[in-house]
Amino acid sequence: MAGLVVVGVDGSASGLAAVAAAAREAQTRGASLRVVHAFMWPMMHVPLGGSPLGPAEGGLRSMADRLVAEAVERARETAPGVDVSHAVVTGEPLTVLETQSREAELVVVGSRGMGGFVGLLVGSTAVHLAAHGQCPVLVVRDEPAVDGPVVVGVDGSEPGERAVEFAFAEAALRKAPLVAVHAWNTWNAPLPPPQHTSEPYANPPGTLSGEEERLLSEALAGHRERYPDVVVEHRVVRGRTREVLIEASRSAQLVVVGARGRGGFQGLLLGSVSQALLHHAHSPLAVVRAADADD
Repeated sequence: MAGLVVVGVDGSASGLAAVAAAAREAQTRGASLRVVHAFMWPMMHVPLGGSPLGPAEGGLRSMADRLVAEAVERARETAPGVDVSHAVVTGEPLTVLETQSREAELVVVGSRGMGGFVGLLVGSTAVHLAAHGQCPVLVVRDEPAVDGPVVVGVDGSEPGERAVEFAFAEAALRKAPLVAVHAWNTWNAPLPPPQHTSEPYANPPGTLSGEEERLLSEALAGHRERYPDVVVEHRVVRGRTREVLIEASRSAQLVVVGARGRGGFQGLLLGSVSQALLHHAHSPLAVVRAADADD
């Protein structure tokens, strides 16, 4: 059975960019595409039809149908061979898209929608869906790049394992190189065991850096065997994770992170790194939750 990619649309330029990206994702995956618009007005008891004095095609329901039709046309122009369906679903966007994510392998949204406030870099729907979606969530900027490497942030955590798998699969689908980035500093790196019992805190210079190199290699090992055609570059960088990944996103076609890493506080659905990248990454961002993540 073919997979399903879902894209949320609201009539914004960012939403149409997400449609094109979602159509390409569906094409490379051999999946179908569903264009979904969350129609909130019935919940607010607002008249949906046109004014008696206006044109027959006026009204909120007709407007919703037109913006979905425009999105479907964009999808078919971008990826003519993809099976495209559409739905106008009553509800607020987060609830509608979270429900859709339960049967999708990927949900795609624009970074900002029609309801965004001037000055915000990312909309609330993108942030909340990244935290609550039941499948990976791809957040697209207005003009996503189609070249450059796939970049994945690796921290060695169990929740991050699924993000690494997703990044390898994306690199293989896109026929792109993969840049695996592990950023560390003395605050987020575990202390190596002491080398001498007489000097419990003494370790040779470079021990900490070497441990971080080993962590990255071990995190990638099994995936490299499953994706032998993916060219992988290792980057172990001393620095703050969010700043390192934001800089790496400048030349990337996609950045992939886990929703939470090894430094996250219990109960948080999104870690500080994924939140920072949602707001400041220069490329599209995929946020991948752990398989057993709870809402």
